[in-house]
Amino acid sequence: MSGAGRLAWNAHTALSSWVFSPFSLVVLAGLVAAASWYLQAEWALCASGKRWPGARTASFLAGLVAVDLALQSPVATFSMWYFQAHVVQHLLLMVVAPPLLAIGAPLTVFLEKSKKSDRIAALAAVNSKPFQFLTHPVPVWFLYYFSMFAFFLTSALNFAMLHIWVMDLVNLAFLFTAAFFWWPLVGIDPVPHSNMSHGAKLTNLLIGIPVESFLALALISDPRPAASMYTMNSTRAGAAVLWIGAELLNLISMVPVSVQWWRSGARQKRRYDIRYGIGIATAASLSSPSPEI
Repeated sequence: MSGAGRLAWNAHTALSSWVFSPFSLVVLAGLVAAASWYLQAEWALCASGKRWPGARTASFLAGLVAVDLALQSPVATFSMWYFQAHVVQHLLLMVVAPPLLAIGAPLTVFLEKSKKSDRIAALAAVNSKPFQFLTHPVPVWFLYYFSMFAFFLTSALNFAMLHIWVMDLVNLAFLFTAAFFWWPLVGIDPVPHSNMSHGAKLTNLLIGIPVESFLALALISDPRPAASMYTMNSTRAGAAVLWIGAELLNLISMVPVSVQWWRSGARQKRRYDIRYGIGIATAASLSSPSPEI
């Protein structure tokens, strides 16, 4: 597969080589359904007089588009022959789509527009012990980062690419693992471990930078291609894309965390100023002499 039959990389194929397999069509239907549900819920919120930030809606929809680009666009097609395309697909599923979806706060939308019994069931599910374990920062961090090592530096990638249904399942697994990683870090939904300090969230992201760099260096220095359908040049180009893309996207992802940290500090300062100001005013009124009548 590394030679004959390789799809040419040009503007025409980059725009026309979309995937219409049963898997990609099922994913597309699910994404359209999610977008429809979210928009209907947002419109219902606005109709009831509640304000919902448009940036959250845009972020959620952009996350859905990123998933579709990863699994149906020419990125998915090119990944059969070019490792750099596979890396772009990987970045879309693990570093682009999940934080965008989390910033959209889908759980909050659901809680706002659901009946009481559904809200109780949803909160019971996200606060259950299994879900708390699945989203705990320590196991999720190791699973998020070291699953990439296990996949890219072993024969797992080659096996998955030769059995495309396995690759489809792996892509979904990467997406859900990344969702558990990013949701408590950048989202505002009431999920377990989302109350970790903003400093801990930034540290969580910063620690991942050298891990991803080491993975890229390991791929570059490996004398074998990442899989049998990829050339050495493609493998090294993909490693460079992984190195630059992952680090850049990680740095960008620190922006919403930093903004949330700043806003949290500003709110705390306002509460302190109000409480302190009221205390001064009360003390002053009690200590001042009563006016003569």
